[in-house]
Amino acid sequence: MTDPAGLDDVYRAEFGRAVATLARLTGDIGLAEDAVQEAFADALRTWPQRGRPDNPGAWITTAARHRALDRLRRESSRDARESAAAQLMPDSEEPDVSSIADDQLRMIFTCCHPALAPESRVALTLRLVCGLRTAEIARAFLQPEPTVAQRLSRAKARIRDAGIPLRVPPPHLLPERTPAVLACIYLVFTEGYFATSGPEAVRDELCDEAVRLGTLLCELMPREPQARALLALMLLTDSRRAQRRSADGGLVPLEEQDRHGWNRAQIRAGLSCLVSAAEDGGGGKYLAQARIAAAHVVAPSWDQTDWAAIVAAYDDLSSCAWTPAVAVNRAVALGFRDGPAEGLGALDEIADHPRLANSHLVPATRAELLRRAGRYREAADHYRRALASIGNDPAARYLRRRLDEVVAADAG
Repeated sequence: MTDPAGLDDVYRAEFGRAVATLARLTGDIGLAEDAVQEAFADALRTWPQRGRPDNPGAWITTAARHRALDRLRRESSRDARESAAAQLMPDSEEPDVSSIADDQLRMIFTCCHPALAPESRVALTLRLVCGLRTAEIARAFLQPEPTVAQRLSRAKARIRDAGIPLRVPPPHLLPERTPAVLACIYLVFTEGYFATSGPEAVRDELCDEAVRLGTLLCELMPREPQARALLALMLLTDSRRAQRRSADGGLVPLEEQDRHGWNRAQIRAGLSCLVSAAEDGGGGKYLAQARIAAAHVVAPSWDQTDWAAIVAAYDDLSSCAWTPAVAVNRAVALGFRDGPAEGLGALDEIADHPRLANSHLVPATRAELLRRAGRYREAADHYRRALASIGNDPAARYLRRRLDEVVAADAG
């Protein structure tokens, strides 16, 4: 399908900003979203004939204001109509840039309100801030579109019925609310970069949107070092994305990637964010993970990776945000620093944790460490166990390749 007026690009860039502005003016997220949708429908009808306006964002926001005002006039009393008109029709037709920034920040915090379930926060953020259509969100998370539509509808109803305010929390609540926003953005990224299920190793759209959200949040909260630490982590990790897949869509492990194909501009930007966050006291889990990602991208080769620095970063991460997965990854790093036997010993300490019971993570990690130790027959057994519980197709193909290798090595 052709897009002669470049409307798709405008939709992605301007939808969230326009919804945020209309939501502030009307106090109703549902009305704001409907009005902006109608404005884009107007653009679809008129722009191909009249041409794309010089400021498409302003055109969309103004058209949406008129649409919202028409609806309020139809549904309200005379006094309410006059009040709505005064609220919705500003002196200038050009949206104020600083006001738009404030509106977007309000929208992000509203979408990530603790009263909403985590999966609803993600869906709402992708819909109302990033402008992803319901079908796109459903496809990204491999869920039926009606399920995602219902989740969005319930979340918006929850905001309305519970009276959740469209605002940035007051200063005394900001420290406890910001982590939910950061976690939402990082969840979008991790689901994109480490797809948990489905036919693709990486979901590019989710990676792109998470980086865009992280960049936006840093622009809106320039004094928040945790936001810069998260952006550093995502940029440094995302710089390797193009080399993470083979030509046939298979998963390429870090040690086999072509480092010349990594995105150097992202690496420079990520390292700059990392330094800035560290200087401004941005310690915590995102900074520790960014240090791990940085150690990988600055290493000239796999053999020259600074595993001591990576283990130290995992130690810091464990002290502030320990999880079983962190412990497993630390065991891997320890295996590279001190040898597979040390890694296997560290893995034994965490292997029986109940949160890892149904995951492929422990058997896959054990298999890799056993393979590196030359214990091929044992490695094969654990690769088979990992294959029985993995849901991502490219990751499963990678494990089968490793299984074939150790079986052949054992036979030889």
